[in-house]
Amino acid sequence: MRRARLVFSGSGGQGVITAAIILAEAAVIHEGMNATQSQSYGAAARGGATRSDVILSEQEINFPVVSQPNILVCLTQQAYTSFAPEIRPGGTLLTDPRFVETTKKVDALQIELPMYETVMEKIGKPIVFNICVLGALIGISEVVKPESVLKAIGERVPKDFIEMNTEALYLGYELGTPYKQ
Repeated sequence: MRRARLVFSGSGGQGVITAAIILAEAAVIHEGMNATQSQSYGAAARGGATRSDVILSEQEINFPVVSQPNILVCLTQQAYTSFAPEIRPGGTLLTDPRFVETTKKVDALQIELPMYETVMEKIGKPIVFNICVLGALIGISEVVKPESVLKAIGERVPKDFIEMNTEALYLGYELGTPYKQ
């Protein structure tokens, strides 16, 4: 039985919620899994704290909140400080060193990937940073297939941005694949 409990965390404007929604849609619509996705926002629309919980499972999901994620994505220092202690022992913690300095010792595989830098170097537009993060997460964890995410992107993203998002997804996937578990 496949089951993953994920938390995406960062700040408003980084696309944390969008990445989580795309992941959940890819799992449900294109892989026939069950998924829940919930989100919370800080007081500020841009720059405020955001968190999205995602549970993916081949079985029924009885409770939609993630209390001990086995995969945690932190895209701000505040998110890392707040949520790193919650990670399930043996889990995976994904950060970008541009935004997060990993200082805590947690019982998890801590993976720091230069996702933002890679997006800016190869694509030049930060708007697809979240999709690069999603690609890295998929490369590391294989919770869903990249093709399923591409289909979900195609259904959610304006047509003029699909090519850029596809490139960002594969950039992240290439960054994450060496850490495949």
